[in-house]
Amino acid sequence: MMVWVNLAAALCMAGAMALMLARLFIGPTLYDRVLAANSFGTKTVLLLLIFSLMVGRSDGVDIALLYALINFIATIAILKFFRYRSLEIALAQMSLRRAIGGDDE
Repeated sequence: MMVWVNLAAALCMAGAMALMLARLFIGPTLYDRVLAANSFGTKTVLLLLIFSLMVGRSDGVDIALLYALINFIATIAILKFFRYRSLEIALAQMSLRRAIGGDDE
């Protein structure tokens, strides 16, 4: 019985991932696409967890946690790059620009 529940959950997660891919390619703005990519990564983590539960190995949990961390860091890096057009702007420089009234965009 548990196998069917896991299989149904995996199929539903695969369907949700397909919807996120459609949103990623169709999304009208950059932020919609970044949100879809982040959601796709989150659903991938959940699918990895379901798969590791199905095969009965706990190693998949570690891999899923690592993938979740990479997904989070990549999302922050993408948003920072599209805001400042560079990954080299330090946080101290941004706060200094705001303090002196400079335009940081």
